[in-house]
Amino acid sequence: MRNTVLLLVLLLAAFYPVFGQEEGEQDIPEEIDERFTIDTPVTLDFEEEEKEEPKKKKKKVKKKVFYGIKTKKGFTRKGQGNRVTYELFYVLKKPETPQTFVRDIYWYDYTRKEIRKTEKFDPEKGVLLHGPYERRLGDVIVAKGIYYKGTKHGRWMYYKRDSTLDNKEKYFRGWPKESVVSYYDSERKKMKEITPIEFGEKTGYYYRFYENGQIAITGEYKWDQKVGDWTEYYVNRRRKKIISYPEKPFDDSSRPYIKAEWNEKGKQIYRNNKSAR
Repeated sequence: MRNTVLLLVLLLAAFYPVFGQEEGEQDIPEEIDERFTIDTPVTLDFEEEEKEEPKKKKKKVKKKVFYGIKTKKGFTRKGQGNRVTYELFYVLKKPETPQTFVRDIYWYDYTRKEIRKTEKFDPEKGVLLHGPYERRLGDVIVAKGIYYKGTKHGRWMYYKRDSTLDNKEKYFRGWPKESVVSYYDSERKKMKEITPIEFGEKTGYYYRFYENGQIAITGEYKWDQKVGDWTEYYVNRRRKKIISYPEKPFDDSSRPYIKAEWNEKGKQIYRNNKSAR
């Protein structure tokens, strides 16, 4: 009987593969087997796993467009040898006049072929700077910043010839970042007064406005001191009075005086051509 059972076992082993494997199946390699754990889902979509995740399309950066405004690139070159100075800049494509009361307006002069800084600007003579700016002394960057429609904007950095930082400034469309602005309304739409502040002191052009937006008083500060002519206006835009201060700050040799005065109709009622001592 035992011999009969042993014979049957040998016959079955000859016709069937090892237990747990079907005919033709191979052992699963370790690197694949490791993927199957107790937490592996019952069904796996291998085709789905092989698909690459769609790449996000990067937005194309528009060249020569700054603050949503199209510009043209330009450069200037001055000097010779090791003293050659380059200026790399951008200008507006369309002529515009600056809508601001700032003191310094930066523009490219068509005739002189150079960048100029002036208080007044004529669009027939040049074009406003707008966009990144660099000034290089040879291969060394000595100044860089950005312009907004002819005014300094954002952070400006200045470097020595050895590339070490020399100075930095912050602006908002021509006004020093520290400048103090007050308004007539809580919505900040009706500007009342602009006081220019640099390094904690009043420096630059000061403006006071009527509630209708017309200029009431304007003048210049230097190191916390009023300098030059300060002009007062009537609400109808006509000049009211000019008060003259020393041209330089801390000048004790002269005192302020009224240079001229007008009535509301524009008729001059007072004039003094000499400073009071």
